[in-house]
Amino acid sequence: MDKYKLKNGLTVLLTPQKETKAATILALVGVGSRYEEDDLAGVSHFIEHMMFKGTIKRPTTLSLSKELDKVGAEYNAYTSNDHTCYYIKINSEHLDLAIDVLADMLINSKLDMKEIQREKGTIIEEINMYEDDPKRYSSVLLGEIIFKGNPLARDVIGFKETVESMDRKRMVKFKDKYYLPENMVISLAGNIENKNAKNLIEKHFMSSSFKASLVKNEGQISFKKFNPFQVRPQVKLKYKNSAQAHLALGFLGAGYQDKILSPIQLLAIILGGSMSSRLFINIRERRGLCYYIWSHLDIYQDTGSLYIQAGLDKNRIFQAIKLIFNELAKIKTKGITDNELKKAKEYFKGKMIL
Repeated sequence: MDKYKLKNGLTVLLTPQKETKAATILALVGVGSRYEEDDLAGVSHFIEHMMFKGTIKRPTTLSLSKELDKVGAEYNAYTSNDHTCYYIKINSEHLDLAIDVLADMLINSKLDMKEIQREKGTIIEEINMYEDDPKRYSSVLLGEIIFKGNPLARDVIGFKETVESMDRKRMVKFKDKYYLPENMVISLAGNIENKNAKNLIEKHFMSSSFKASLVKNEGQISFKKFNPFQVRPQVKLKYKNSAQAHLALGFLGAGYQDKILSPIQLLAIILGGSMSSRLFINIRERRGLCYYIWSHLDIYQDTGSLYIQAGLDKNRIFQAIKLIFNELAKIKTKGITDNELKKAKEYFKGKMIL
C-alpha cells in the first residue's frame, strides 16, 4: 500500500491488486450526524443524497448516472455518525471515468434548490421505511437511551421536521465547512498502476475550487464528546402491531483508540457473533425462542457500545430476556474458556481475510 498527501492536504491510499480486473475508488469524509446541531439533524445524510443530483459538468442525476451505468459500474454512498462514504467500483479500463465522476460529485455538486425540495419527500419516505422496520428501529431506540443528551443518540437520518425545514444556505455552509481536502481520504484499490493512479487523482482532485481551508483545522472541528451519565438500568418501549417482538439490549463499549477495544470485540464474538456463539446456541437452537440473535459493536472515536439484538416470540419474551441475562451473568462471573478465546481470535482473523 502507498499512502501520501496531495499539496492541498488530501490523504490518498493506493492498494494495487493485480489478481482482479476491477478497481474501486472510495472517498471518506470526516463528518457525520454527531457533528450536527439539533436543528440541522440529518444534514450530513441529506448532503450525501444531493451529491448524486448533478454537477455543473453533469447537471442532472441522469447525466451523472448514465456515464457509470453504460460501463456497468457499481456506485453508492452511506452516512454514519462520524463519517460519510462514497464509492465507485468499475472495470479498471475505465478508471479515469470513475475518478473523474467521484471528484466531480464531491467538489462540484450544485445542491440545486429544486432538487433539495424534491429530495425532502424521498428522505421522509426513507424515515417512514426505517420506522416500519422494527429490527432496525429497536437499535435506534437503544442509542437514544445509551447516548442520551449527545448527538450520538439521534438516528443518522435526522427527523421529519428537520428534513422538512432543511435550508439550502445552511446546507451549503455545512458542506463547505467539512468537505475539505484535509478532512477527506481517497482510497483506490484493485487493478491499478501507482504512477497512473497518482496522475489521475492529482488531475481530478487538485482542482482550483478544492483547496485546503484558510482557517487551520476548520474541517476537523471537534464533535461534542460523550460523557457517561447512567447510574441505573434504563428501558424504552415502542408499541407496534407486529407478529414478533424485537429487543435491543446494550452497554457502553470502547472507542477506536481504547486498549480495551480488542477484548470487547472478542467478547462480542463469543456472546453472539456467530452461529456457534453462546446466545445463538442457548436461546435459538436449544430453546427456539427467536429467529435471530446476535451481538454487535458500534465504535466511535471516543466511545462505543456493545449491544445484543433479537427477534423474539412475543408470548415468551420474558423467558428469553431472563435467559439472555443468565448468559451475561455467566460470562461475567465465570469468564470464558481458552478454547473460546482461541476460536474467537480465529473467527476474527477469518472475517478480516474475507
